[in-house]
Amino acid sequence: MDKYRKIIILSLKIGMGSCLALYIAQLLGLEYPVSAGTITLLTLLTSKWETVRLSVCRLATFTMTVLIAGQLFLHVQSAWIAYGLLLMIIVFIAEVFEWRTTISVNGVIAAHLVTNHDFSDAAIWNEFLLVLIGIVVAIIFNLFQGNSSHKKYIVANMKSVEERLQLIIGALAAYLSNKEMERSVWEDICTLEKDIQNCIKEAYEYQNNTFHSHPEYYISYFEMRHSQCQVLHNLHYEMKKIRTMPKQAKIVAEYMLYLTDYVTEFNRPEEQREKLEDMIKLMETSALPQTREEFRNRALVYHILMDLEDFLKYKMRFIKGLDETKLKIYWKNC
Repeated sequence: MDKYRKIIILSLKIGMGSCLALYIAQLLGLEYPVSAGTITLLTLLTSKWETVRLSVCRLATFTMTVLIAGQLFLHVQSAWIAYGLLLMIIVFIAEVFEWRTTISVNGVIAAHLVTNHDFSDAAIWNEFLLVLIGIVVAIIFNLFQGNSSHKKYIVANMKSVEERLQLIIGALAAYLSNKEMERSVWEDICTLEKDIQNCIKEAYEYQNNTFHSHPEYYISYFEMRHSQCQVLHNLHYEMKKIRTMPKQAKIVAEYMLYLTDYVTEFNRPEEQREKLEDMIKLMETSALPQTREEFRNRALVYHILMDLEDFLKYKMRFIKGLDETKLKIYWKNC
């Protein structure tokens, strides 16, 4: 549903923004007024922050295009050869400085200048106003991003990811307890990994539509959950290799069930890590396995504990990476 909401908002902004830019250009009596609407369209297809950056690049490359065009058409008699050389130079410079998104607008400007073969101050001023109107209207319309609803959508995804992680850990604990798994955990983990990757993209989009750095919190959060999901992937793989569950497996299963209640955004996992360390010490002091099979299964259970430790470490690193601003904004009630 959020996908279609964003499409509707973008469509409205492009339609209304391009229409307004064209109308302003006509009011000012500019030639090729529809180009102002086209520039608005091309600029609105970006995020709020990218729109500002792109607008600065458009103004810089406009100056470059006009200067190069003036020299080329002054020294090259053939208009079509000069036009080809101009585009070749513009594309080369744009690619070097990673300004590819400005090429289309510069191509339009060059076409206008070639058509009239007019490099007077009035012609250049006309082109500059077309670019200026197009990017100013785009900047204004891109201020309306619906960030409030986008943030709610991201927060809802955070809760959903936590609940799904809890279910997966619970299912893995059941497997360690020699119980039948009612769901395909492998598919659940793979699906969750893909969904978290989409959440990371949403978080990047949200940050790029603000002028603050602190929304990077959501990006770091989902990247942390993605790393934890990969840990569960490895953990599941290790479990599947156990042929006969040793008695220590039940203790690990009980710990995992205990852990599910703490897979939440605001939990600091120091206590869970202490309990895990106590379990590892207990395993190290327990009686040695008597057979090769017992030794192998015990080693796999030990690997599972190491995976659980990594699971907690990712959360601790995430918390450690939060600066005072992020802690104040996102963890102020914790």
